[in-house]
Amino acid sequence: METAILSLRVPREVKDQLGKLAKATHRSQSFLGSDAIRRYIELESWQITEIQQAVTEADGGDFATDDEFNAVIKKHAG
Repeated sequence: METAILSLRVPREVKDQLGKLAKATHRSQSFLGSDAIRRYIELESWQITEIQQAVTEADGGDFATDDEFNAVIKKHAG
């Protein structure tokens, strides 16, 4: 895998915590930072895709019926 350098400014506390985690896990700070960024991007990308799909469905008039909505409310209301 090709890599590239990325410089970030983070609060000192975050850097210190990253250092402690790297030491405890026997991983480099670079590995942990890269992994955290990758996971964040995956999660945000998933959420954006879901939101875009929901907007498309809403634009197409694909909404829950009153009965479906009330069934969900009843289920979670207790």
